Amino acid sequence: MKIAIIGATGFVGSAILNELVNRNHEITAIARNPKNDGNATIKWKKADINNVEELSKIIAGNDVVINAFSAGWTNPNLYTDFLEGSKAIQEAVKKSGVKRFITIGGGGSLFVAPNLQAVDTPDFPKEYHAGATAARDYLNIIKDEKELDWAFFSPAFEMHQGITTGRTGKYRLGLDTPVFDENQRSILSVEDLAVVIADEAENPKHHQVRFTAAY
Repeated sequence: MKIAIIGATGFVGSAILNELVNRNHEITAIARNPKNDGNATIKWKKADINNVEELSKIIAGNDVVINAFSAGWTNPNLYTDFLEGSKAIQEAVKKSGVKRFITIGGGGSLFVAPNLQAVDTPDFPKEYHAGATAARDYLNIIKDEKELDWAFFSPAFEMHQGITTGRTGKYRLGLDTPVFDENQRSILSVEDLAVVIADEAENPKHHQVRFTAAY
């Protein structure tokens, strides 16, 4: 398959890139500061995600676009930059003619009780609130998207650089509520997140819905 990855140098994007390269897909890797590692299966492209025309031309001709864009957790304008960037990317995908769009959001919008999302609970970490709220608000925007065959992925609550399980290739899927293990933890390594996204790209199961995964 031909797959474009937006945010291909980030924590999540680079893991997805590695997984897809190992599966022998042809990748267009898009980043603010692209790498050039000599891998013939990767076409690195520099792009401003807010330049819709430029981005649409870069991703045209692919079978799937995977959006792992991050506005940066320490960015003081995180909320606005994530929301505006996500909307620009969505518009660029529509202009490109690519129909399949998988976008990575946050876990804060998962429902932990009826009508209660994790981001609105008292114990939700304040340092993640702006990013989680932006991802939640973007999910509400993309729910109105009718032209694209989109899927919005919310990672497990514990999905960060401290998760050292590596790639197991195992996970369980969910939709709007967290997937918990026997210890009531919602946890997944970034390597297994990449497996989830690669599997979804190869064998689509989620169409115009949000989904999640954890061990």
